[in-house]
Amino acid sequence: MKKFFGEFKKFITRGNVLDMAVGVIVGGAFTAIVNGVSNFVLKPIINFVLALVFGEGAFEGAYTFLGEKVYTLDAEGNEIIDLAKCYYIDWGSLIITIINFIVTALVLFCIVRAINRVKDEAEGGLTKEDRKELKKRGIKRHDEEAVAAYLNEKAEAQAKADAEAAEAARLERLANPTTEDLLKQILEEMKKA
Repeated sequence: MKKFFGEFKKFITRGNVLDMAVGVIVGGAFTAIVNGVSNFVLKPIINFVLALVFGEGAFEGAYTFLGEKVYTLDAEGNEIIDLAKCYYIDWGSLIITIINFIVTALVLFCIVRAINRVKDEAEGGLTKEDRKELKKRGIKRHDEEAVAAYLNEKAEAQAKADAEAAEAARLERLANPTTEDLLKQILEEMKKA
């Protein structure tokens, strides 16, 4: 039994489990905020725009009933549909759920993008491959001079590779001219004559 609780303690105190718990709690609060924005800001705006376009009350009964409608009487004695006793598809709720998803995805994208930018700035714009190469060479990222020398060396090597590729492409084009190249040569010869 002691071993079981020891393993449980080890599991629960690991950083990623605590991070996950915090993420779930923050995610729940974030969901409440997104639902609030959707239901109390976006939904009224969408309803207002739809009322302007399609007329007042055009989407009040945006339901598809899957069976017979069940009616009840309201306070004035008018017959109304009793949604609690009907089987139906609520298109308005579906639309709001889709809007919630889009808003959530947009906000999460913005947060991840901002975090990635901050992370990239903190790492001095180094790529994962750069960090691996620096580690392989024994260069610490906080050693600005060594990192700058590495980046200069990398830039020079890239410039050299680009120049070699451009020269190889030029030689390939000379050896195997395109129709356009041949037409240009013919036009130049005609101008000389």
